[in-house]
Amino acid sequence: MKKVAYLAFARTIGFYLNVMSFVFPKKAILKAYTLFSIPRIGKLSKEALPKILKEAVLETLIANDQSIQTYLWKGDETIILLIHGWESNSSRWAKLIIELKKTGHSIVAIDAPAHGLSSGKIFSVPNYAEYIKIATQKYQPKFIIGHSMGGKACLYYQYLYQNLDIKKMILLGTPCDFNIIIENYIKLLYLNSIVSRGLKKHYLDIFNIDIEQFSGRLFASKINIESLIFHDIEDKIVLFEEGKKLAKYLQNSTFIETKGLGHGLQNKALYRQIKEFIVAVN
Repeated sequence: MKKVAYLAFARTIGFYLNVMSFVFPKKAILKAYTLFSIPRIGKLSKEALPKILKEAVLETLIANDQSIQTYLWKGDETIILLIHGWESNSSRWAKLIIELKKTGHSIVAIDAPAHGLSSGKIFSVPNYAEYIKIATQKYQPKFIIGHSMGGKACLYYQYLYQNLDIKKMILLGTPCDFNIIIENYIKLLYLNSIVSRGLKKHYLDIFNIDIEQFSGRLFASKINIESLIFHDIEDKIVLFEEGKKLAKYLQNSTFIETKGLGHGLQNKALYRQIKEFIVAVN
């Protein structure tokens, strides 16, 4: 029943935007972008932080009038950077952090734009990549781990900035083609051609990004970091085929198929694989 109600609500919103587009097309397009980019959940309160985050050293980085919340679990001088996904926050790494501490390395997590304790109301992959840039400049990580859209932001960051200090990258449930995500949103709301074309053009105007080209194929052309890719065959959020495509394009990658873990990919055996990949000497 909840799914039926959600679909009905989505179609109602889509109908509203479609009608608006005939009279106020720019307003309808902006509204569609805003609805697509504002997370419904994932924010945190300093007064009610999850236990794992209370154990960290908290620091807020300021860049371009935005506050980026970071969490540090101190170890040695080698840094592992954690990048969570859409409608989540740094507490999603709680169980993985327990395993990563066994490496002896320091661990840093950041909250995405409009998530956790970071500022903002709008999330975008380009903005998230800028957060990663600020965090890497400060902490200089050797390893980077991204889940879902956080993994996408890691790919985009590395494509743009070619950080040679990062030695290994781990991607969990990461989409390859952003266009598929946009198309799924358009189909969910039954958006007409005015809104759907305008939405894609909005990305081009604001971020100078052609949605059709915003893909793993392009990013992989400039990425040669040794990478480990996990994707579950039962992932209903980012389809399994997306992970396979990403592995195909990232030439220096190893693909690991899981079953029964869904999109979250929370599992002790998986954590151990990540830890072993990090500590392995090439």
